[in-house]
Amino acid sequence: MTLPSIVIVGRPNVGKSTLFNRLTGTRRSIVTNEPGITRDRIYGNAHWEGRPFEVVDTGGIIPEEKAGIPAEILRQARVAIEGAAHVVQVVDGRTGPVALDAELAQLLRRAGHPPMIAVNKVDSPQQADLAAPFYKLGSEVFPISAEHGFGIDALLDALTAGFPRAEAPTAEPDIHIAIIGRPNVGKSTLLNRLAGAERAIVSPEPGTTRDMVDTVVRRGDKSYRFLDTAGIRRKGKTRLIAEKLSVVMARQHLERADIALLVADASAGVTSHDATIAGYASESGRSVIIVMNKWDLARQAAAKAGRQGRPTTGKAAPLSPAKLLSKYEPMIREKLKFLSYAPIVFLSALTGEHTEKLYGLIDRVAAARRRRISTGELNRWLKSVDLERGTSPASREVKIYYITQASSSPPTFVLFTNQTRPLHFSYQRFLENCLRASFDFSGTPIRFTQRLKKSSSPGGEQHSASKRRRS
Repeated sequence: MTLPSIVIVGRPNVGKSTLFNRLTGTRRSIVTNEPGITRDRIYGNAHWEGRPFEVVDTGGIIPEEKAGIPAEILRQARVAIEGAAHVVQVVDGRTGPVALDAELAQLLRRAGHPPMIAVNKVDSPQQADLAAPFYKLGSEVFPISAEHGFGIDALLDALTAGFPRAEAPTAEPDIHIAIIGRPNVGKSTLLNRLAGAERAIVSPEPGTTRDMVDTVVRRGDKSYRFLDTAGIRRKGKTRLIAEKLSVVMARQHLERADIALLVADASAGVTSHDATIAGYASESGRSVIIVMNKWDLARQAAAKAGRQGRPTTGKAAPLSPAKLLSKYEPMIREKLKFLSYAPIVFLSALTGEHTEKLYGLIDRVAAARRRRISTGELNRWLKSVDLERGTSPASREVKIYYITQASSSPPTFVLFTNQTRPLHFSYQRFLENCLRASFDFSGTPIRFTQRLKKSSSPGGEQHSASKRRRS
């Protein structure tokens, strides 16, 4: 069901994100003393007295602002306001009304959405008279403290009075996909392309996205929640508190996802920083798809280099797209060896070239991540594996008596062996390669746990093995 929408607006640094977090019961929006933290529209679900609704946090609005990101924030807010059931204008009770508050209230009235005025930073009933000067902005004024919760009940009673009640919560989307990468590689452009709408602000300025922007996309009977995260900068490059928090939260939001789209700039190639971010995804156990964005620019650069030739070789014919791919993909694999299982897609989020391929890949990787193989099928597979191939001459012969799948997401397998110590990582990699050759685990990491054999007296190993066979 489509939920009624409550949109939170206001000038910068009046407490909109704190109110959003209070209403949704989350810590989705970044809250600091720095103004202008929120830029994109941030969505969350909430309920009050059995009435579910949607809450939208917007960036700090400066009416009639013409420059860059502030103008984009205003445009994003207008999109949210168009579909709003109610608009809550947050103001600062401690500073009193200012000209920007009056301009914004007038702008909302002209748009046909007279706001409810939430006078924030009123921490107790004794301070309620701080709200009195704001009645000139609107007839419905509520003194509140978004931080401490004072006055929130009265505000919610007024906001949800006409909303329908619902017994069951809205179902969660099928697949959660985090879009990760370093700043300015095209993550927000890709989100907008996949969503078919301008959900995130796109700017040449690195680090435009700070909060996580999520969007649900429905295709047929499937739904996908895309999580566009802030560009993960190097530690030495983050100076503002907002930047540091956005990097921390980007890694936290990665933990919410099933699949990570690792976006890199194909025109610049895979950098060491890309590899570091890829390591975060791998360590978190997420499935991964490597997205080489700006492929149109990479092709143009290759064609230009071909036309110009090189001083030592003379003229050279431009590489065809197929030949360029054949040279490019091995370079990616070399730099991201630990993601050998991750499929690679070359696309242009700006032009839309090959972006439709992503949905097919996402479905395939999601199915692989959730795949479960019966114990019988696994042990039939085990009989077909030449275990001696993975054993080095210096190591003890490995015998695997039994294998079973303990869990999925990611697929995790339990090995019962004759070893008293954990298997060497190279032997686990050998088993993983054999497993992938027989079953489709595209894009997803595979985990092994091992039931170690307890050390025993001479001859105990043989006795233990025969006992296991009898059982």
